[in-house]
Amino acid sequence: MLAASLGESPLSPSSLELAQALMQPAQAPALQTLADDLRRTLVGETVTYVRNRNLNFTNHCVQHCSFCAFRRDAGQSGAYWHSLEELQRRAQEAVDQGATEICLQGGLNPAARLQGSMLAYYAALLEGLKAVEPSLHLHAFSPQELLFIAEQDGIALQAVIDGLQAAGLGSVPGTAAEVLSEPVRQRLCPEKLTAREWCAVVLQVHRSGLPSTSTLMAGHLESAEDRCAHLLTLVAIQQEARQHQVSGFTEFVLLPFIGAQAPAALRQKVGRDQPDRAAMLELTAQARLLLGSWIVNHQPSWVKLTLAGATEALRWGCNDLGGTLMEESITSMAGAQGGTAQSASALEAAARSLGRPVRERTTLYGECS
Repeated sequence: MLAASLGESPLSPSSLELAQALMQPAQAPALQTLADDLRRTLVGETVTYVRNRNLNFTNHCVQHCSFCAFRRDAGQSGAYWHSLEELQRRAQEAVDQGATEICLQGGLNPAARLQGSMLAYYAALLEGLKAVEPSLHLHAFSPQELLFIAEQDGIALQAVIDGLQAAGLGSVPGTAAEVLSEPVRQRLCPEKLTAREWCAVVLQVHRSGLPSTSTLMAGHLESAEDRCAHLLTLVAIQQEARQHQVSGFTEFVLLPFIGAQAPAALRQKVGRDQPDRAAMLELTAQARLLLGSWIVNHQPSWVKLTLAGATEALRWGCNDLGGTLMEESITSMAGAQGGTAQSASALEAAARSLGRPVRERTTLYGECS
């Protein structure tokens, strides 16, 4: 009944009602079985992963999100802004270790310009990384970053997308979504782009032929209704992509809230520093069931859940273990306990510990040569 309602209208009152029923606390074993069965039907038994390196090129940022321990003002202790040469050096290290993808994101730094143009600076980053290895897939710049470039340069968003695509952009991280609920965003990240703006940017990215990931940050101030509305919005966006015969979302990634280094006021409201693993596994299963055939690849965050927690999530509807990362700044600075790198052998061993086959993939879930 839910699948039929979503197919007809994912944002209708009836879809929301059915989704809310699914998101209520359920008997965990039954929920796990349903989600794992659906995963098996949609994508089979094979667990996938990608060899990649995460490059957070600067933590200078003009915004002050309540949960962020990553951002710094220029000149503040701990602030950094890597040169292109340093990013190229790290990219070469990644290539030497077999990486096929670079994930590039940073803070919102108004000084990041080349001859006065922010678009020119961001394009130069992509071109510089492509110069290291032309075959590298560049998975870069969140919807927030794309909108920031357009606003700072006073140009159309499409001009930004076109310029970055020409410079080598291959896909876009679906971060900065947090929870697509304006009341929650006003408490968590009031300076960030609105939920409506996030959706508009992603729709334009998809229509331009660029795939993106999708995310949900959960386990903080959001309600079950907020989670439902967020996931149903992802379904609606994916339907739009299919109508335009473009890739849309490649995967869904659940991002459990990490509050260890969050400001005291938010930590007190949330009441925990690390994710509630049982609750996040239940949400993993619920997301698999709700997103159904619209988004078939589901990935846990080993950075946030630890590799043991992410391995367990493979039994709750997930089929992918994400990337090796090689380095990670944003979540680790928030106090996550999962580490900042995993070897390919560790990810493969995690999958095999469940008796599941495993294969290395490309960013877009193709076969690695």
